[in-house]
Amino acid sequence: MTSARVLLRAAAAATMLLSAALLPSAVASAEQPFRVPEQVSDLTGALDPSELSEVQSAVDSLYDQQGFRLWVVFVDDFSGQTATTWGDRTATISDFGGRDVLMAVATEARAYTLNVPQALSSISDSEISELEQSSIEPALREENWAGAATAAATGLGKASSTSGSGSAGLWVAVGVVFLIVVGAFAFTRLRAKRRRKDALEAAEQLDGSDPAAFASLPLDVLDERSRALLVETDEAIRASADELSTAAGELGDAAARPFVDALDGARRALSEAFAIRQRLDDAIPESPDERRQMLMAIITSCSDADRRLDEKVAEFDEIRNLLIDADARLDALTRAHVEQTARLDSAAATLASLRERYDAAVLAPVAQNVDLAREQLALADNSIDDGRDAAAQPVGHQGPVVAAVRTAESALSRARSLLDAVEHADGDITAARDGLPAAMEDARADIASADRLAEHGGDPLAAARAAVATALDQAQSRGTQDPLGTMNALVAADAELDRALAAAAQSKEQDDHARARLDRDLGSAQAQVRAAGDYIGARSGAVKVQARTRLAEAERHVQAAQQLAATDAPRALQHAAAALSMAAQASHLAQADVAEWEATQRPRHSGGFGSSSSAGGVLTGVLIDSVLRGGFSGGRSYGNRRGGGYGGFGGGPRSFGGSGSSGRIGRSSGGRF
Repeated sequence: MTSARVLLRAAAAATMLLSAALLPSAVASAEQPFRVPEQVSDLTGALDPSELSEVQSAVDSLYDQQGFRLWVVFVDDFSGQTATTWGDRTATISDFGGRDVLMAVATEARAYTLNVPQALSSISDSEISELEQSSIEPALREENWAGAATAAATGLGKASSTSGSGSAGLWVAVGVVFLIVVGAFAFTRLRAKRRRKDALEAAEQLDGSDPAAFASLPLDVLDERSRALLVETDEAIRASADELSTAAGELGDAAARPFVDALDGARRALSEAFAIRQRLDDAIPESPDERRQMLMAIITSCSDADRRLDEKVAEFDEIRNLLIDADARLDALTRAHVEQTARLDSAAATLASLRERYDAAVLAPVAQNVDLAREQLALADNSIDDGRDAAAQPVGHQGPVVAAVRTAESALSRARSLLDAVEHADGDITAARDGLPAAMEDARADIASADRLAEHGGDPLAAARAAVATALDQAQSRGTQDPLGTMNALVAADAELDRALAAAAQSKEQDDHARARLDRDLGSAQAQVRAAGDYIGARSGAVKVQARTRLAEAERHVQAAQQLAATDAPRALQHAAAALSMAAQASHLAQADVAEWEATQRPRHSGGFGSSSSAGGVLTGVLIDSVLRGGFSGGRSYGNRRGGGYGGFGGGPRSFGGSGSSGRIGRSSGGRF
């Protein structure tokens, strides 16, 4: 016997002694309905330890075999109430549900009740009556308390297990249902397989560097795509390593270094992805959210490795081709060198003419261009010679050709730009001088626009505005001395500001659109929430917890949208949309609950449940305590259903208070023995 049962026995004995002392005229103690603490509760000492163990074993076996609970209670008296009423109220107070059966025995008053929930449809009323007459009542008349409880457990188990047997027609129906279920299952699997294949094909087209693109993919599709990417990336790195190993001898260490670095970076990214895959495959489980994040990390790492290699593909191919066509490339560079050298004298003459017409400060940007071009041409000539020497070396020693060709190309390009600037200086200076005032005015207008859009442009807009302001100050102070330089600086800064203004204007447009939508959507959400709340409030007696949960969540989203409306319209819009969806779900669920409740009430109106006004009172949750506690019992007792919304302070009509007065729909029988 557990310590709890010993204490319970002691408490019961103490209560009886106290009652005998205070109320000597009472024949037996009166036990009010109470919350049953355990499945076998002996408040009278009717069972000895071995009998208590026998009954406990019987109720445990019933639960293991049939999945429902038998609660056995022994008291002295039902406190002046009928046995069925006492049983109904005890079941309600004890929060018994659709799988709980109560057997209560008043040993002194010689009365009992067997309260079976309506949900146990596998046990019919006739089976309950047969069990009482043939097994329970005979044992009670002999005061075989343990035998009566054991018989109840055994009989309930047999009734439940045999209720499914029947005619051959039932088995035929079961077979038909089985075939339908199998067919539906096969069809569902086929459709799911086709959908999964389509999702995988779509996933292959997504950009692995954009996690948002994968957010809608199911977890199993995400897992398979990550596995495929690991294999693909590993193969790409192996192939790149083999190719680079072959080319490194031709390029030399210096020329191969950028590609070696790219390959090493790709290997590190792939190693991180494999480490995450190992964690996913180990014995430690992850939650679905953790698993999704880890799979996305694998995809992102593989995408990073692939990007590092792709960035160098064009350069690698160009270098390999350069080595193959080294002689032709060097001949082309020689021709370009001759062409640019021929321009030196003409550029020197043009520069001398400019000096006669412009101040030295105006010509400062191009004054040294001819001398600098001559130096670049000399560098190109030397690099071409170095390249021819390297190209004449054996295979594996021609790597310096790459550096020589690149140096010559760069030097010739700079020389060309320097000489072009001299030839265009006259027209550029004139255009800069004439266009500078308009450019300055345009810059001022852009600064004003930046000030208006400051809250939408953020740091990029502020930085671009500051750069234009600096260039504008320089144009005002040095515009006449260096029109070309100040014009170029102002135009470049203003172009960057134009880009920042475009982004800020787009952000403002989106924000304005969100605010316009917010007023409409938030109003719709509030109306939907209010309608759902009114519907549930008017029919609270039938509405279950799921609809109430959706309504509470909708109300939370409405509050969040209202709080964010002034500062973050896009997020407020998201909350408004969520509130609208949740409120609609609450309405649909509540309507389904009411329809279900009404369907269960129809048979009772003609069989003793009560008038239609009484049913309406139950629906709206405003009946008095006797109705809620089973006062309309007409052979069977109908108590409150758990979650039905009948809670109120003290257990009466709905008012301030909690949910402690809720119960269930049960079937009560019993009587004297």
